[in-house]
Amino acid sequence: MQKISPFLWFDHQAEEAANFYVSVFENSRIVNVSRYGEGAPAPAGSAMSVSFVLEGLEFQALNAGPQYTFTEAISFLVDVGTQDEIDRLWDALTSDGGEPGQCGWLKDRFGLSWQIVPPILGQLLSDPDPAKAGRVMQAMLSMNKLDIAGLQAAHDSE
Repeated sequence: MQKISPFLWFDHQAEEAANFYVSVFENSRIVNVSRYGEGAPAPAGSAMSVSFVLEGLEFQALNAGPQYTFTEAISFLVDVGTQDEIDRLWDALTSDGGEPGQCGWLKDRFGLSWQIVPPILGQLLSDPDPAKAGRVMQAMLSMNKLDIAGLQAAHDSE
């Protein structure tokens, strides 16, 4: 087990969310599901906690009630190398009630925030030519789902 793991608090959807995330990301799996027993604060047999791995990163999820919800103050940045992968992840994570955001950010149907970002964005934004970097910034600010070709075109335009 890694020393530090993201720990996600859900009302009652931890198992559903873990199964969804495992279906979206390759190299992912459910590790363990602990279930509530008789006399617990949730129905017996329902998931209490779920351990799962997404692309090598271990997560813990807990069903603990509606007291806390996710905010954009915490998000998961996904390094995505191709437009096809951006499109696939964006479509999957915004499906069934997810919400697109600005600049590559989105919320999935559970309210968890994700950033779907190609590594070229950082390279283009850090161009030593401030005019090129500025054009990329303006292009990014106008996008929801990031478009690699559009970012590159903004960079290369005169």
